[in-house]
Amino acid sequence: MSDLLELTAPVAEVPSPREDAPRPLRAAIGGQDRLFGLFTRGAASIVLVIMTLVGIFLLIRGLPALSAAGLGFVTTQAWEPNSGTFGIAAVITGTIFIALTAIVVAIPLATGTALYISEYAPRQIKQALVSIVDLMAAIPSVVYGLWGLFLLQPNILAVSRWIATVFGWIPIFHVTGFDPEDPLSSPTIFTASTFVAGLVVAMMVAPIISSIMREVFTQAPMGEREGALALGATRWGMIRSVVLPFGRGGMIGGTMLGLGRALGETIAVYLIISPAFVIQPHILEKGSNSISALIALRYSEASPFDISALMAAGLALFLMTLVVNFGASIIISRSRSGSASDG
Repeated sequence: MSDLLELTAPVAEVPSPREDAPRPLRAAIGGQDRLFGLFTRGAASIVLVIMTLVGIFLLIRGLPALSAAGLGFVTTQAWEPNSGTFGIAAVITGTIFIALTAIVVAIPLATGTALYISEYAPRQIKQALVSIVDLMAAIPSVVYGLWGLFLLQPNILAVSRWIATVFGWIPIFHVTGFDPEDPLSSPTIFTASTFVAGLVVAMMVAPIISSIMREVFTQAPMGEREGALALGATRWGMIRSVVLPFGRGGMIGGTMLGLGRALGETIAVYLIISPAFVIQPHILEKGSNSISALIALRYSEASPFDISALMAAGLALFLMTLVVNFGASIIISRSRSGSASDG
């Protein structure tokens, strides 16, 4: 009988693995949090809608010119919309050359400034330096353009001449018609060049890049900093092994954001360059152009079809800048930069 009871006794149920799993924790969201979440989503949605509308507007206004030019819009160097011969090959090449020149100059300047402020500057002057760099980013572009036109350009021609003399065998530094052996050669061949415009734009984008780098460098984990110093590393060794690897993503992202700003710079470039509608690969030589400067130069005298062509050029610049900025966002989001510090 007892054996029968043992066989018929209910067996305790073994909980399934799903019942043993920890329950998800859900924090109670108050009304203020919901309101703030709706506000941020709304703001982000408005930005996306505005960007989309800008792209659609440029596409609609530029469609007549794009239809008339066809693929030649990308490959043609001349800009004569009324005669049917126009394209952005020259201006988009000039835009890229000016932006790359600016970035090559701005990266070491911005990196050195950011490292000094975050790692070396005394505490008494650190905040003042931060404020100065941030204020430089807020100076209007026309002020930089005037500075470059009346102060920088007359004093930089000797540097341009030296570069052409020493490195003229490199195609990008070659200047057509320049003879290094002729001391009486006119220096005007070096004015209004891609190099001068790139230097001015570099002064404009360097504060932006420096501010982003500085924020990233200051967030390097304190534990890794102290560990490197405890193992006998010098301050520069700690920066090279901890700060720079941690901030690599932010450095690249900040550089690309600065590149996006350089691609779209208008007034400063417009004041410096001498417009030329040919592909100009020699950055020291007079004559260059950019899409933004072209729009500023031709818009006031443009016919309806000219305006359509300018809108099409603006669409190309809009798409190029959009790609650069999205690339910067992706790089920043996938890097360690911005993670919380240990201390």
